[in-house]
Amino acid sequence: MKHIDLDKNLKESDSKVLKKMPAFFVSFLKKVVKQEEINSILNKYIDNNGVEFVNNIINEFNLKPEISGVENLPENGKCFFVANHPFGIVDGLILTSTISEKYGKFKAIGNDAFMLIPQMREVTAAVNVYGQSSRAYVLEFNKIYSSDFPITHFPAGMVSRWRDGKVQDFDWQKSVITKAVSHKRDIVPFYFYGSNSKLFHSIYRIRKFFGIKATIELALLPHELFNKKNKTIKAVIGKPIPWQKFDKSKSPWDWAQELRKHIYKLKDGKLSF
Repeated sequence: MKHIDLDKNLKESDSKVLKKMPAFFVSFLKKVVKQEEINSILNKYIDNNGVEFVNNIINEFNLKPEISGVENLPENGKCFFVANHPFGIVDGLILTSTISEKYGKFKAIGNDAFMLIPQMREVTAAVNVYGQSSRAYVLEFNKIYSSDFPITHFPAGMVSRWRDGKVQDFDWQKSVITKAVSHKRDIVPFYFYGSNSKLFHSIYRIRKFFGIKATIELALLPHELFNKKNKTIKAVIGKPIPWQKFDKSKSPWDWAQELRKHIYKLKDGKLSF
């Protein structure tokens, strides 16, 4: 089964440049994105689901999580566990694995791309980041928010990019605040150290320079996963932030940006919001 199919992705792209790529270059891209290897691994674990699949992928790549501040995870898991998003795949694996180890069950907020991996469907609540969601979609999300499930979330909605002279998340979505308040969920912040490769960020900057709208750098995320093989992945967990903290002294959008700034201060030892 082809979970990743570059030929199909380029054919369905809205970019004329991408559609006209010569065959030899497409073959080169397939090697760069590790299409054959990724499809082989996904098929290897085709009968695994959820937590079992996540942990098997972590073991497959011999990822070595080094998480400090685990004692800050509250006993009541009805929280939003939020993080910066420097890697795109590895941070998602480590975040969900950490939460499942503590609480067993969880739901991961992800975009539609996550639903292309059948093994993740039972634990993923997919949100259409780039378009409007249907009423049924919204109702299903509200059921998840109202449940007792721990929820993992990357509020930037996209992988960190080069911004203002360094790699960091773009603005965080205000929904992380509005949903935390309306569903009385405390927020537990995670900070992941590191970033994707220079190649990933160079392609992003070249794409922006030429005005290509298609996020072609995302095709490199499997490549970035292989780059992290046998590597130690460091993260720090901050202290839980009561949902009542997000009062009307600031707008939800402003609170979301304050939360984003706090995430980056975790690496300096400032664990309290």
